[in-house]
Amino acid sequence: MSKRDYYEVLGVSRNASEDEIRKAYRKMARQYHPDINKAPEAESRFKEVNEANDVLSDAQKRARYDQYGHAAEQMGGGGSGFEGFAGGDISSIFEAFFGGAAGMGGSRRRRGPERGADLAYELNISFRDAAFGVSRTIEVQHLATCSPCKGSGAREGSTVVTCALCQGTGQVHQTQRTIFGHFSQVSPCPKCQGEGKVIETPCPTCKGAGRSRQSRKLSVNIPQGVDTGSRLRVSGEGDVGPRGGPSGDLFIILSVEPDERFERRDADLFVHEPVTYSQAVLGDEIEVKTLEGVEVLKVPPGTQHGTVFTLKGQGIPVLGDARGRRGDLHVEIRIAVPARVSDEEADLLRKLDDLHRNKAESHGLSLREFLRNLVGGKRTSN
Repeated sequence: MSKRDYYEVLGVSRNASEDEIRKAYRKMARQYHPDINKAPEAESRFKEVNEANDVLSDAQKRARYDQYGHAAEQMGGGGSGFEGFAGGDISSIFEAFFGGAAGMGGSRRRRGPERGADLAYELNISFRDAAFGVSRTIEVQHLATCSPCKGSGAREGSTVVTCALCQGTGQVHQTQRTIFGHFSQVSPCPKCQGEGKVIETPCPTCKGAGRSRQSRKLSVNIPQGVDTGSRLRVSGEGDVGPRGGPSGDLFIILSVEPDERFERRDADLFVHEPVTYSQAVLGDEIEVKTLEGVEVLKVPPGTQHGTVFTLKGQGIPVLGDARGRRGDLHVEIRIAVPARVSDEEADLLRKLDDLHRNKAESHGLSLREFLRNLVGGKRTSN
């Protein structure tokens, strides 16, 4: 019987790229592989697909085939039969047939102790506690060694026996026939889940896991200077590991409540302090509330709205600083404008306004220019 055209066998055009030929071959090989397709003609079609791919995936063989057709095989153009797998990309063939290359005889050890999972705990604290530190007691839920079975997973009095299926190795071997021959595939034992041992009667508390969820109270020392988003690590207070593995860690994620008075930026604090018009003009000493008490701030005469004064070392302690440094407190002066005034106060303000107008006229200035000079610190004669 005459051979079919190789391009027809793979279902590609004569100008198909190498990638298109490779994809077509994988699809056809998977479709007609005898281990997958049990139809009577599957094996012969599979051989035909391999033969076509052997020629078309090789640039030199393909060129001879395109010129001479099947007669090229009698001109020394034969091959070994499996060169066309994308240049010998064996792993891609196993991926096409079995979903991965793990079936090539790779060994997998029985699972041993594993580290437990880390846990996260969100904790809200006050602004002052964040600034100066605090000790808090928290209650966390984590996986701990089961007390009744002491982590064995077996009911008291029962035994843990060697798995009869894998003979304690935790893995089973399966042999599969492929286009490359027979390959041994190693996988975890389905009976013991790779443990190598089987619990005859599981512990009713942990259901054979050896771990159970338990509640635990912890005393946590929160250092001074923390802020929202700060994380504290408590070593070994996460979940205990499977099969006797070490415990993970507990991470406490802090959220700091905002303060009505202070705005925080890193270790510095910012606050607005109101003063009267006369205090700003004549100067005064005002009391400023800090985190720890009251500080006296001298407001010099002619202080403008928005002027910022800095009180050194009155901010937040710097987190982790061994020298005990602290940020600063920045005080922004806000001139308070009353919403309502008495008749007497209104008369005084009008007199002041008239005085300013008269002075402006005597210097040949508009009231706006005169006031701008006052704000800018320029002196005018009386």
